[in-house]
Amino acid sequence: MWQDSTVLILGGAGLVGSQVAREIARELKPRMIVIASLYQREVREVLKELRREFPNVTFDGCWGDVFVRKEFSEKDRSEILESLQKSRMLFQDVFGDKAEAYRHSMLVDIILRYRPAIIVDSINTATAISYQDVYTSSIEVDNILAQMALPRPESDQARALGKVSIKKLEHLLVSQSIPQLIRHVQLLWDAMVEAGVKIYLKIGTTGTGGMGLNIPYTHSEDKPSAKLMTKTAVAFAHTGLLFLMARTPGGPIVKEIKPGAMIGYRKIEFRTVRRGNKPVPLYRSRTVKLGEELDLAFQPDYELKGELMAAGVDTGENGFFTLGEFEAITALYQMEFVTPEEIAQTVVLEIQGHNTGKDVIAAIDGAVMNPSYRAGILRQPVLEELRALERKTGTWSVALGQLGPPELSKLLYEAHLLRVKYGTLERVLAEPPEKISQTIYNYLKRNEIRDTIVSIGVPILTPDGKSLIRGPKLNIPEYQGQWVLPVTPEAIDRWARKGWVDLRPKNFEVWQQRFRQMLRSAAGLPTEGSAAIRRSSYLYDEIRIGEVVAWIFNNDPSIRGYRVKAL
Repeated sequence: MWQDSTVLILGGAGLVGSQVAREIARELKPRMIVIASLYQREVREVLKELRREFPNVTFDGCWGDVFVRKEFSEKDRSEILESLQKSRMLFQDVFGDKAEAYRHSMLVDIILRYRPAIIVDSINTATAISYQDVYTSSIEVDNILAQMALPRPESDQARALGKVSIKKLEHLLVSQSIPQLIRHVQLLWDAMVEAGVKIYLKIGTTGTGGMGLNIPYTHSEDKPSAKLMTKTAVAFAHTGLLFLMARTPGGPIVKEIKPGAMIGYRKIEFRTVRRGNKPVPLYRSRTVKLGEELDLAFQPDYELKGELMAAGVDTGENGFFTLGEFEAITALYQMEFVTPEEIAQTVVLEIQGHNTGKDVIAAIDGAVMNPSYRAGILRQPVLEELRALERKTGTWSVALGQLGPPELSKLLYEAHLLRVKYGTLERVLAEPPEKISQTIYNYLKRNEIRDTIVSIGVPILTPDGKSLIRGPKLNIPEYQGQWVLPVTPEAIDRWARKGWVDLRPKNFEVWQQRFRQMLRSAAGLPTEGSAAIRRSSYLYDEIRIGEVVAWIFNNDPSIRGYRVKAL
């Protein structure tokens, strides 16, 4: 099935990723396996091994940080943050225009370059994002704010403090975990859809190796540290976003394997100890008197003896552990451990379609409560009571923007206006779009429902497209740091499509196209039985505004807003 395909393994030079590559080469025999990892050196080492072991499979490699843009992908994050201009670019990639971030993304570039059928993501995403340490940045910014609240210092000191403040604030902004994770998932999804990826399988993490809040392997005086808890929070936020991804039409099958133990090991050796791809220095110790203060800053004047070396176990991304550390962490009732070979076998079985019971997304999918028969029965009385209340109060119950003000409210009010003036689909189709446009405009000029519409932040675009009936607030376009925006024909079309009641004739042409499709969908209802009830079906002659808008969400290819798991 996969013999002619390409497989991309993100984090493929790591302990788990390299073993997944071997298992895929052995069992699936794809045309090409692409190893993507952080460092060029490690990619080349793994490619050399894999080509020797599997001469009948083509291997290729690429390297760099997939969480940043291409031009930063081979730079250390601290180097990027040292430059205010570069950190501003990081900020824009996370908080700015998504299309622009997509154009620059290293991750997107890799996916579109190789267009794989399968992506196995073995990057420890939670660690990469959460260990940027938003806590330290927050404390540093708070200290700066406290200094700025003091009586104003001399002008030179103030300027220096201002420069430090800007840099620290920038660090804090670009270190926030959730915005980074969300943008990462957005770019990943869009790239996979464009590339036609068939399966995306994430090898995730629990953050604590399966242990709880009592985990003794932590990063600070707290147990567990806030940094470690952030890792777990990001890991399960990631799972939640993958759950949404798995319920989104038009993309790949989405799975996640989440090992709940320490993963190890690669090899046992005596070697230089490294942190962040750099050797750990070995210093000559010094005895100092404890006074009233303890300086925590790095002391540069200690004698350097060389590099720290030790005998230990290489556990890949988890680190290099000594005998004592490995013995403690893998002991019974501690974190224990699972091998990369077992993970790789599970990954391949899931790709092949076997039910291993280890897919976290499938487990959540089976555990969530789905729509119920009882709720379906109760829906109709609720709708009837609301219609009765409309008649009693002489008002219309259309939209308040509580389900997201822009597109839903716009469509509901447009459908409502068509219902008020025409009643049925066929009557709308019997009129020219220009006449519909003018009829509804005349109705709005003398009916106070226009004030209700604009009061919830939805403006009304007049038939000529040159004027806007509005209130004090606009939901669309959204505020993104700029209050005044240039008005162009393209911008008007974009805003009207997303959140303005659009009275232009060309919009009513779109409505007529929808209504024709709805009428065609009802043609087979009497003869096809229950098979006639599909996502494309509209079951009524009259315009029922909620059903009409639901039909649009279900069938408009530009929206694709339907539920995949429908019962």
